[in-house]
Amino acid sequence: MQNLTPMMQQYLEIKEKVKDAILFFRLGDFYEMFFDDAIIASKELEIALTGRDCGLDERAPMCGVPYHSANTYISKLIEKGYKVAICEQVEDPKLAKGIVKREITRIITPGTFIDENQFDNKKNNYVCCIIKNNNFYGIAFCDISTGELLATEFYEDKSLLLNEIGKFNPKEILIDDQDVTNVEIIKSNYNIFIQKIGKVSINETEGIILELIKKEPYGLSITLKICLSTLLKYLHETQKISLDFINNISIYNIQSFMGIDINTKRNLELVENLTTHSKKHSLLDILDNAKTAMGSRLIRKWLEQPLVDVIEINKRLEAVEELYKNFGLLNSITELLSNIYDIERLCSKFAYLSINARDLNLLKKSIYNLPELKRLLKSCNSKLLKLIAEDLDTLEDIYQLIDNSIIEQPPISIKEGGIIKDGFNKDIDYLRNISTNSKQMLASYEEQEKAKTGIKNLKVGYNKVFGYYIEVTKSNLNLVPDTYIRKQTISNGERYITEDLKKIENDIVNADSKLIDLEYQIFCSIRDDINDNLERIQKTVKCISILDALCSFAEISIRNRYIKPNVNLLDRIYIKNGRHPVVEEMIGIENFIPNDTDIDEENNRVIIITGPNMAGKSTYMRQVALIVIMAQIGCFVPATEATIGIVDKIFSRIGASDNITYGQSTFMVEMSEVANILKNATHKSLIIFDEVGRGTSTYDGLSIAWSVVEYVANKYKIGAKTLFATHYHELTELEEKLNGVKNYRVEVKEEGKNIIFLRKIVRGGSDSSYGIHVARIAGIPEEVLERAEEILIKLEEADINRKDVTKKIKKEIKRELQDQIDLFNYKKEDIIEKIKSLDIMNLTPLQALYILSELKNQVLSINERI
Repeated sequence: MQNLTPMMQQYLEIKEKVKDAILFFRLGDFYEMFFDDAIIASKELEIALTGRDCGLDERAPMCGVPYHSANTYISKLIEKGYKVAICEQVEDPKLAKGIVKREITRIITPGTFIDENQFDNKKNNYVCCIIKNNNFYGIAFCDISTGELLATEFYEDKSLLLNEIGKFNPKEILIDDQDVTNVEIIKSNYNIFIQKIGKVSINETEGIILELIKKEPYGLSITLKICLSTLLKYLHETQKISLDFINNISIYNIQSFMGIDINTKRNLELVENLTTHSKKHSLLDILDNAKTAMGSRLIRKWLEQPLVDVIEINKRLEAVEELYKNFGLLNSITELLSNIYDIERLCSKFAYLSINARDLNLLKKSIYNLPELKRLLKSCNSKLLKLIAEDLDTLEDIYQLIDNSIIEQPPISIKEGGIIKDGFNKDIDYLRNISTNSKQMLASYEEQEKAKTGIKNLKVGYNKVFGYYIEVTKSNLNLVPDTYIRKQTISNGERYITEDLKKIENDIVNADSKLIDLEYQIFCSIRDDINDNLERIQKTVKCISILDALCSFAEISIRNRYIKPNVNLLDRIYIKNGRHPVVEEMIGIENFIPNDTDIDEENNRVIIITGPNMAGKSTYMRQVALIVIMAQIGCFVPATEATIGIVDKIFSRIGASDNITYGQSTFMVEMSEVANILKNATHKSLIIFDEVGRGTSTYDGLSIAWSVVEYVANKYKIGAKTLFATHYHELTELEEKLNGVKNYRVEVKEEGKNIIFLRKIVRGGSDSSYGIHVARIAGIPEEVLERAEEILIKLEEADINRKDVTKKIKKEIKRELQDQIDLFNYKKEDIIEKIKSLDIMNLTPLQALYILSELKNQVLSINERI
């Protein structure tokens, strides 16, 4: 360190505080990086690596990026999983004695990067904190770009933890550095930046929460206090700002929302499609017609957290219905909403002191629409719209303040002047007048002094030595007032100065710099006044967001011919002419074949659906789930009639995938998902199973599928409403065996060797999967298909023979068992229990033969003993 230059010593001292971050070190108009940081950054950002003399034998590796475009480079580093520490010059270089003082002003991480030009303004950018305390998880989410803070706790459950993470999709997760297990669990399911940190001690929690967001943590559990204080402390230490703009802690109960696990969210393509992982062709893409970014973010949130409170759901539905039926009102409201900017994210700029005059004008333009919006809403009848009308603060005082003070087209910078209107501040007006009209001011002063003294040839002049002066000829010296101060004698008279002229001179010489400084001070004062009203603004933001989401639902419902569902507490899902909202958008509503659905707790609890691939089984099942979700977020649905009994959770097991990194085969993944469903579903749940058991041998798969149907159909086990698509036609026998199980099939029309998919779901089972027909449509060579048909015939003949043999064996087993009962009455109860423990009709031939052999041996053994 002793040999290093003073500046490099300063750099290393600061770098020591942020060892795990890339340090952006401000030097003039650039952020420079040195040593290892420079080597990493030059590679990741693809910028030139140079060197700088640092006092050592070798030059220090160095690279840099321009100050004005730094966010672009920071964004790239953040995306690659790095943290960036910003080190600024905190004193004027002109006034510095020695090395300019520098400090870290902010540490940027994936969850705290808020540049509006670098991320999707229709998505929240959450940082998440997870704390495990005893047997409970505390989990909190904060979006510092909006000031939103949410938290919940629940009994230790890994699947719930993963579901909550998936629901909010945070960019960064803070986790206790002692909690190694959960780090691995999260990493195996999500590609999210994980930051290990030390959790706050119990004794510190209340003080930290109160100090940082000025909120008393009343009623919070110890787990939540630790979680929230740990998160807030991290944000304060990294952002170096006041967190006053976080005005509310929203504590939610996961039971208040429909449970949608991460697999179901992906399978149903709620917010992104499975192929491109983009919003396009997802349910969110269909439902989000919001006019503001705030509304779009709320729709996403609603979609990932459907309600289970029937009263709250119907409040939304009634509001959508009122807008749906009054197109004039809807059109007027959406037109006003179209002129409202992202006020929610403007609010966080006050905390970061990054708001500029243009931002204030955007706020003003947004507020301009609020009085008319409130007037329109006052005429509404639905409870939710009336509540919005009551809560909507029109913020007219803030509008007036900005309108009176900020010019219409201000510059981006707030430190270069030219932002405050004429007439708002007399000192600014005076300095601005001097800056632009100094000659007129001097001429005016000259005339003023002539009139006052009576010296007609008095004149105001200027030179570099004495500055501004008043010159009086010798003949008029007797008229000079006592307030004049003599400065210089000249050949034909005297030159004087006055206090007023000194002030004018000082103002003229320093007018521009004084004007810039004063405008900045006045702007900061305006900014602080608005910041004092931030809670009012945020309350209005909430009203606008909800209204925008409701209007979006109404517009989409009109355009796509959706109807209002009847949402109630009955255990029935009845849908008449239901349609898949995304598929119909892609192919056209006129080309989509609608289908009915009727599932209830008693007679139609489990629907077994058979039919060929590509016939529409998966589309049908998904559309049922999507219609239920749409209904429970308060949106109209694609059908001609719909009655939706509240569903507490939706599960789906669809498709084939593996997780090679963690040693899980396709079948292992499938079984893990099935296990999760069977453990967590209730009788109020909706389950979608698509081809369970296909990842293993036929008999194993059929046995598992059969058993799963029995389990979910059993009212004393789960009794959930279930759609079960399968190619195991043997499962159709369950309609006769199990109460509540019904068979349905996808209709097809055969024309020779070809089939036509009719896309219609009808009662009854199918005895063929039409696999060869589908292969023909896919373009498999005809020679291969002909050979496949020959093999199929032989297999079917063998299967018929096998079934006949199996039936004979099973009859013999029954006979042997009955013989035991008849011969050995004292063993009757044991034998009856054995009969009950065997599901004879579901045994494979090998299993049946084995049991028959064992029974015969048992009979022989008993005979010998007798």
